Amino acid sequence: MTTVLLLLAVQGALGAFDTLYYHEWRARLPALGPAARDELRLHAARDFSYAILFGTLPSVAWQGLWAVVLAALLLEEIVITLADFVVEDRVRRPLGGVYPGERVTHAVMGLIYGAALANLVPVLAEWWAAPTAISARHEPVPGVLRWLLGLMAVGVALSGVRDLCAAVGLPHSGWPWRVAEE
Repeated sequence: MTTVLLLLAVQGALGAFDTLYYHEWRARLPALGPAARDELRLHAARDFSYAILFGTLPSVAWQGLWAVVLAALLLEEIVITLADFVVEDRVRRPLGGVYPGERVTHAVMGLIYGAALANLVPVLAEWWAAPTAISARHEPVPGVLRWLLGLMAVGVALSGVRDLCAAVGLPHSGWPWRVAEE
């Protein structure tokens, strides 16, 4: 499981880079107003999924039927990402398209997510065979990794709140960027 958590930490670091550099700084997505609404909604949904993964996998086992819920959450992330690939092409067209470096970042993130899933499948099979419960994991997880993923859970949850606020057009949700009008 440590391999899964390490891969998720790398995924989280790349996701933070992608969000801060490409989504916030270069594209300024929260300030694009209604034009970016669909992309921001997808980002918010994915952010909340990652917050759950980062926040729970270091410390709890999703056993029995909960393993199915976790598998559904993992598959949901794939569906959201595939939808995002289509939506971001439309949203970013006025900006000259998705940045080449961002495409590369997304590809690398897809590979890392696939590797994490490949390493998580045997754990899910083990959890599926156990009685249904959310229980404390007893395998050792390096403290720094547990702390880092916890911090990432909070960060990605806040990012999801920001994206959702911008998607629904709440006042000041595009800060510090000037928000485009409808």
